[in-house]
Amino acid sequence: MINNTPSDTELISMFRDPHQRERAFRLILAGYQEKLYWHIRRLVCIHEDADDVLQNTMIKIWNGLPGFRESSGLYTWMYRIASNEAITFLKSRQRERALLADDPEDLIKNRFKSDPYYDGDELFAKLQVLIARLPPKQQMVFRMKYFDDMTYEDMSVVLKTSVGAMKASFHHAVRKIQAAFVRSD
Repeated sequence: MINNTPSDTELISMFRDPHQRERAFRLILAGYQEKLYWHIRRLVCIHEDADDVLQNTMIKIWNGLPGFRESSGLYTWMYRIASNEAITFLKSRQRERALLADDPEDLIKNRFKSDPYYDGDELFAKLQVLIARLPPKQQMVFRMKYFDDMTYEDMSVVLKTSVGAMKASFHHAVRKIQAAFVRSD
């Protein structure tokens, strides 16, 4: 079978042509939207939130593609945008919780229960509560490593920081989560 899908370089060239821009963007969405959705979903947990963050991500990608310099791969660049949008969302969610003075555990469990994709796994819900208590950068690093099995090198490219900083953030996140599980037993 012959693959007729244009390469990333071809897609970028097509996007830069005003007559092919929309077609190129549809092809980019077809190739990468699901991957980006699941990356975002693992970070923000709830389907509706992931959809909102994905929509913001796609708008930023549309607006940023004309100036894309191709110094990294297209997916890496889009993944970085998605990660930044998820971090922004998580920070705003943290501020909301602080203003509402809601118990994060109740808030997260209630949001999971209303999520049609949640299967009732209490241990998973508890892990998500503990992750949500971490600072946003530690949340991001933990989820990228734990759920996406991403290398520290790839994380450092996406988050524009050193490998050592990624390792330290993951280590601190794991220690905090382990300590919280021990305290709750």
